[in-house]
Amino acid sequence: MTSAETALEPLLLDARQLRIAREALAEDGHWARATSELGLPTEDDTLRAVCETLGLDLVDLSKYDVDLSLMDQFPVKLIHRHSIFPIGKEHGSLVVATKNPFDLHALDAVGAATGQSVHPVVASVDELNKLIKTHLGVGAETIDGLIAQKEEDNGGIEVLEELEWDQSEDSEMAQEASVVRLVNEILGEAVEARASDIHLECQAAGMKLRYRIDGVLQRQPIPPEVNRFQAAIISRLKIMSKMNIAEKRVPQDGRIKLRVSGREVDIRVSMIPMLHGEGVVMRVLDKDKMNFSLQGIGMDADIYGQFQKLISLPHGIILVTGPTGSGKTTTLYSALNEIKNEENKIITTEDPIEYQLEGINQIQVHHKVGLTFAASLRAILRHDPDVVLVGEIRDQETAENAIQASLTGHLVFSTLHTNDAAGAFMRLVDMGVEPFLVSSTVEGIMAQRLVRTLCRECREVYEPVPDDLPQDFPLQAMRDEGLQIYRPVGCRACRNAGYAGRVGLYELLRTNDEIRQLATDRTSSTVVKAAAMRAGMQSLRQNGWRKVLEGRTSVDEVLRVSKED
Repeated sequence: MTSAETALEPLLLDARQLRIAREALAEDGHWARATSELGLPTEDDTLRAVCETLGLDLVDLSKYDVDLSLMDQFPVKLIHRHSIFPIGKEHGSLVVATKNPFDLHALDAVGAATGQSVHPVVASVDELNKLIKTHLGVGAETIDGLIAQKEEDNGGIEVLEELEWDQSEDSEMAQEASVVRLVNEILGEAVEARASDIHLECQAAGMKLRYRIDGVLQRQPIPPEVNRFQAAIISRLKIMSKMNIAEKRVPQDGRIKLRVSGREVDIRVSMIPMLHGEGVVMRVLDKDKMNFSLQGIGMDADIYGQFQKLISLPHGIILVTGPTGSGKTTTLYSALNEIKNEENKIITTEDPIEYQLEGINQIQVHHKVGLTFAASLRAILRHDPDVVLVGEIRDQETAENAIQASLTGHLVFSTLHTNDAAGAFMRLVDMGVEPFLVSSTVEGIMAQRLVRTLCRECREVYEPVPDDLPQDFPLQAMRDEGLQIYRPVGCRACRNAGYAGRVGLYELLRTNDEIRQLATDRTSSTVVKAAAMRAGMQSLRQNGWRKVLEGRTSVDEVLRVSKED
């Protein structure tokens, strides 16, 4: 019998099995334990079996055209308390989606409150929760549905460090169960959505919540009632990140260590006083999701081969350039992971240390006590390293120390903020370093950007209109090789963004004799780039078109992060 035939067979449960499913759902809030105890393949199978046995319809909310006008006359507290949602009208009855087909009390409450007959349908727990969050916002169930929550339920989030608070009014508000759950939900939802940053902005109209997902900020709906918790939310985050809860006039920085659904997550917190309250930005560092390997971050095989030769050199400087958030640190960490072994000593100086790496000695820069990049680099050289990583070259002193380190037989990695690889030479010269020192020590420069990758579940092939494409798009090469390009669509798997994850665009400049001479002569970056491309360098833009033709990203993404050569 084929799997397709099996899927069409009705799955009917006996009274004992129904009791197992009802008790497991009531206790856990989802179908995982019931699925295990009933011996069914998936949670979807369990849900289908329960619905078929009870004679109820099972709906896919991601494909259902929900009638949102019904919300105007529907008691919101019933949605929070019972996890139900009105989705339509059918034969004069109100169609209500529920995740618990055994909860008859919820349906009676709806009938009594609306005065209408109720037609219940069943939806998956995740889809119903997503529908409620989409239309009532992050934290919606925290406000009105707190009564229905167990006191010990913390949303799957555990703070890994002891929290300290005083007896002030701010501190007391921050410890209220509703505030704790609300903050936990904001953090947990961000981790679940793969957000790299959480932005909480206090504005005249109230609090605004945005997550940066795959490099793009996305606004998250939150109910207006959250605004009355604004001060308490800020205070709770201050306590969690060990800031001064009473200080509201100066910027503060802190760090939160959490365990979210069994995963350890570090969150860097920055607070700045603004016109309508303190603005909060939190950088989410999810250690378990990071893959520090050069091939894992999307580096093409030919560029990887060239870069591997560079990072295996005995001495010299290797720079990674790009704007903030372009993945420079990830590339450097991946390079160090590639070359670390028992025969070499690697020391880094960073501000801040984002991820702790096994087998690598890391130093946290501390400006207040004078431990700058330059000062720590001088100290590092007395520890007999083979490889040194300087988080960023920001000034002449750091640049000169890095060059000195490379001249004395060390391999030095660092980052710079330049638009392309060729611009790094002039940037160092502008800092005050002698051009001949720059040209003789810099062995290679990697410029990079991050673009979003198309969702494999919903991307679609399309025939581009030539007039809509930029002039440098390799349209003829695409046609000659019979290649196709894709565009984003949006589906449940990618949260309707059309994209899921990111991949790097890389421009690797390897220094040769011609480029060294041009750098010594203080030649403009345009001339240096032309020489590098004659020597085989692929520009960021060209690497972007290559990934478009491979079906990994879209034309719009390449246009967003790169400019025409």
